[in-house]
Amino acid sequence: TEICLSACLSGLILNRLNATREVDPVALPNCRLIKGIEAGSEDIDILPNGLAFISSGLKYPGLKSFAPDKPGEIFLMDLNEKKPKASELRISRGFDLGSFNPHGISTYIDKDDTVYLFVVNHPHQKSTVELFKFMEEDNSLVHLKTIRHDLLTSVNDVVAVGPDSFYATNDHYFSDFILMFLEMYLGLTWSNVVYYSPKEVKEVASGFYSANGINISPDKKYIYIADIFDHNVHVMEKHADWNLTHVKTLQLDTLADNLSVDPDTGDIWTGCHPNGMKLFYNDPDNPPASEVLRIQNILAEKPTVTRVYAENGSVLQGTSVATVYNRKLLIGTVFHRALYCEL
Repeated sequence: TEICLSACLSGLILNRLNATREVDPVALPNCRLIKGIEAGSEDIDILPNGLAFISSGLKYPGLKSFAPDKPGEIFLMDLNEKKPKASELRISRGFDLGSFNPHGISTYIDKDDTVYLFVVNHPHQKSTVELFKFMEEDNSLVHLKTIRHDLLTSVNDVVAVGPDSFYATNDHYFSDFILMFLEMYLGLTWSNVVYYSPKEVKEVASGFYSANGINISPDKKYIYIADIFDHNVHVMEKHADWNLTHVKTLQLDTLADNLSVDPDTGDIWTGCHPNGMKLFYNDPDNPPASEVLRIQNILAEKPTVTRVYAENGSVLQGTSVATVYNRKLLIGTVFHRALYCEL
């Protein structure tokens, strides 16, 4: 019985990680690696004016880092330029840059056009959400506050819904690495989504294997959540009290990471891991592959899912995000490079 149980659990975890899948390549002709980004581009958020924020330098338990001793960074790219370049954003004094370990990010534009940047941070392997104000005149970030809460235990991503409020995904119930692995190994569905505001903090969705990327529809009516280990995207209806109710689930054959929403079409773009086992094993001769999906009409009975880009890891390893602006596509990774493509 013990052997059977162990084999069944091993089989479950292999299924969760999609461990046998190899990727069929889908090429894009006009792509180039972005100079200066060498240690990840885990999440990307683009403002309506074409300024793209890129989170880089994530150190995550169990995953590789190409710059383990270097603090994380936020890069900026202006996608209106003919040949966009990435430049590091300066962060105001008083913020602890030495332990900066940025993960998911989200922007919010206030009524007075102030741009706020929310950054999931893991200083010393804890979870905080850092709130910055973007100063476009000198390309800098002013740190406003650090948000900590007992319900924000293992934060992966956020989507801002106000100047100091957001939804956040906790990708695990536990924050200790051994317990996180055990949680995944046992297939526990203890991951959740939390709503945060200065006045109220509450769990609004639960029962995920590992809630990862989160975003909002252009009409602000729906919240989209990627459950990376269940290979799907959940559509939730957002209510006036900020609670969420389940509308539908779109099943995929890949591990969807971050979700980006095209503000013009409502299409969802996601960076995916075709085979999650390769992310953890990190064999230089068999690196984690990359895959980008575009999901059209997610509320329809049969949404259209298109594989826009796929590659075996020789160019880009471990894709975590894909986002578009004006027929330009940015593809980011957990710990590797970033790709700029013209569609």
